[in-house]
Amino acid sequence: MTLLGEDLRGKRVLVTGSSRGIGAAVGTAFASLGARVALHGSGGNDAAARLALALTAGGTEVYAVTGDFRDPRAVESAVDAAVQALGGLDILVNNAGTMVGRVPMERVGDDFLDEVIDLNLRSVVVACRRALPALRAAGGGAIVNTASISARTGGSPGSSVYSASKAFVSTFTRSLAAELAPDRIRVNAVSPGTIDTDFHQRYSSPEKLAATAARIPLGRLGTAEDCVGAYLFLASEVLSGYITGQVIEVNGGQLMA
Repeated sequence: MTLLGEDLRGKRVLVTGSSRGIGAAVGTAFASLGARVALHGSGGNDAAARLALALTAGGTEVYAVTGDFRDPRAVESAVDAAVQALGGLDILVNNAGTMVGRVPMERVGDDFLDEVIDLNLRSVVVACRRALPALRAAGGGAIVNTASISARTGGSPGSSVYSASKAFVSTFTRSLAAELAPDRIRVNAVSPGTIDTDFHQRYSSPEKLAATAARIPLGRLGTAEDCVGAYLFLASEVLSGYITGQVIEVNGGQLMA
């Protein structure tokens, strides 16, 4: 019996949006299991580069790539850089994205709409498209996308466009899973609930978070580390080799599907 996560050793992994929060925790976990990892940051700060340096100092093979994912060309460049650094690609984790802001519908302008769609929707499509030749060359692999509980609940006021973009990710995941199954490329998604990262520090008030935590059956908000296991599970051929087209909810019972 292969040990838990042992088959991830040596796998070539790109985690987008991995300078902080869930992405950083996921990238760190892959590295701890012996995967060769490319971490991606937007380029606005060097957090991904610092994390890569720290993990490399710990004896793992980790690279940093940059790119503002509001620009499809930057998405392509980041994927290309990761493939070149790693010598190929086995696993793509599409985690880059954010709410951008809580904006009531009457104030949703075209520029805001474009930014949310580019970050949360278009970047996922472009990254998958660009990574596909490398995944096929590897003889198969895994794509794990990041959706959101708001894709099913609709989110809270001011997040309509973000929630809809994450609903796209969920449906795109299912459709792409069927399309790429003949290539032995499994496509799944992790759908986090309310996770206590700087995402909600930016977009939710302490009062809102406290009220949310009180309604969660497990009695607390999630952490980035709470999400890691689902990503590793879906990336592992040993653990989830017969699973594709699924969206796993990680929310402490906040949504029971």
